[in-house]
Amino acid sequence: MITLADLRFIEALARAGSLSGAARSLNVTPPALSMRLKKLEQLLGVSLVVRSSRRVRFTGEGEHLVHEAQALLARIETLPEALGGEGRGLAGPLRVVAPFGFGRLHVAPTIARFAARHPAVRLTLDLSERPWTDSGDADVVIHIGAVRDSTWVAHLLARNARWVCASPAYLRRRGMPTDPRDLLQHDCLCVRENNEDVTLWHHRRNGKAGAVRVTPTLTSNDGEVVRNWAVAGLGVVLRSQWDATPFVKRGELKRILTSWDFDGADVLALVPARRGISARVSQFVDFLKGDFKRKAPGS
Repeated sequence: MITLADLRFIEALARAGSLSGAARSLNVTPPALSMRLKKLEQLLGVSLVVRSSRRVRFTGEGEHLVHEAQALLARIETLPEALGGEGRGLAGPLRVVAPFGFGRLHVAPTIARFAARHPAVRLTLDLSERPWTDSGDADVVIHIGAVRDSTWVAHLLARNARWVCASPAYLRRRGMPTDPRDLLQHDCLCVRENNEDVTLWHHRRNGKAGAVRVTPTLTSNDGEVVRNWAVAGLGVVLRSQWDATPFVKRGELKRILTSWDFDGADVLALVPARRGISARVSQFVDFLKGDFKRKAPGS
C-alpha cells in the first residue's frame, strides 16, 4: 500500500529533480531515498524514473504518480482549514524561500506582519543565493526575473526595472557614457544570478531593441557585493531598481543611459502548479501583493 510518506517523497523528488535534492528537503540520506524509490517501484510493478548521474526524469507512470501525489497532498493540507471553517483562522506550516538581500530588506518585514496577524501559522523563511533552484519543498518562492518552468505559477508582486548606474567619482574619472555601446570602453560589474547571460545587457529605445556584450572586470553571485563595488567607484553596474533607488537618492550612485530601457526583472511569488493550494498559502500571497503594492522601490 502506498503511504503518505511515499507521496511526500514523490512530490519532493519532483520538485528537487534529483535524489540528493529531495534528500536535503526531507532531511534524510540519498541512499535511504534510493532504497525507498526501489521499494516503491517494486510495490507498483513499474519504473517511475530514469536515473542519470545528476538528475532524474520521470517515466509516464512516474509523472502520473507525481500528479496524483500533489493533488492528494494538497487536499490533505487544506482539510483542517476546510473543516475548521472561516472562524478558525489560518494554521499550519508555511515555508518561504527568498533571495538573500531582497529577502532581508523586503520579505522578512512582510512575513513578520503576516505572522502577527496569524499566530497559528508556523512560518519559515530561508534565504538563498538561488531561491528558485533551492526551493525544495517551499510553499512560496520569491523570485526576481523571468520564469520558464510550468511547474510553478507566478504571481506578480512588483514591477522592477533595471538601471545602469555608476558612482559620481567613477564618472568623473572615466567620463559619462552616452550610448550603450560606450559601455564596451568601461569597467562593468556583473551579478551571476538565475542562470542568466549576465554579460549581455539588452536595451530598447523608441521601439528598437538592441544589446551590448560587456566584458566584466569584476563578477560576483552576490548582488549587494556588486552594488557596493559600484558605490566604491569600481565600475558600471546593471542593477535592480529596488536595490539601486536608495543609493541614487543619496547621491552614492548616478543613473546613466536613462534614454534607454534595459530589461527588467519583476518581483514574483511562485507557488507550485498543483490543485488545492492551502488557504494559508493563497492568503499569504495576497498579503504579499498588498504589502508590495504599498511600497515604493527602495523604501
